Amino acid sequence: MDGNGRWAKQRGLPRIEGHRRGVESVRTVLEAAREMGIRYLTLYAFSVENWKRPQEEVGALMGLLEFFLKRETAVLVRNRVRLRTIGRVCDLPDSVRQLLDRAIEATSSFADHTLVLALNYGSRTEVIDAARAYAAAVAAGKEKLNDSSWTTFSRYLSTADLPDPDLVIRTSGETRLSNFLLMQSAYAEFVFTPVLWPDFGKADLAAAVAEYTRRERRFGQTSDQLTPTG
Repeated sequence: MDGNGRWAKQRGLPRIEGHRRGVESVRTVLEAAREMGIRYLTLYAFSVENWKRPQEEVGALMGLLEFFLKRETAVLVRNRVRLRTIGRVCDLPDSVRQLLDRAIEATSSFADHTLVLALNYGSRTEVIDAARAYAAAVAAGKEKLNDSSWTTFSRYLSTADLPDPDLVIRTSGETRLSNFLLMQSAYAEFVFTPVLWPDFGKADLAAAVAEYTRRERRFGQTSDQLTPTG
């Protein structure tokens, strides 16, 4: 989700107003994804690098996260949407963690739709944490180093119980991944849209999904292998 600050600047507003409008887009897109039958939606809400932003903006972002959780937890429960997080959430403010814990607990029994919030997340940090945990498991005799594989190692990522993404959408015209699910997106399709996140709505999500359906996903195979003959 990118472009909140630029959206606000174009309108002569403080950056935080862009973030506030971005929260509304989260609600819109989550509802649209559920209506479209998308079972897993991951939103890159706050990266490990975002701590470098001005402290006033970081504090405002944490406040908006609290506002979202207070307002939307009941909506998630009503719509039977499970909430999950990835990232080092232990470093978030206590007030945010408490609200996250309550929302996760309240939605833990749902299985049809899952909203994943990437909070204090960075793919490189995730790999470091996974490597450390995997090494500890090997040292404890729980894993055998000679039997290592991607399937085994991926169990130590924060997405261990989540499917790899099929489609990654980046808004605001930027064409980089910015440390987002680098390992899990190895075979994902990518859509880069110039639409700023606060303006991103149902039609934009539908257009991205439509573009995805036109792609041929070969996973290393040839087109002929994917097309049955006879």
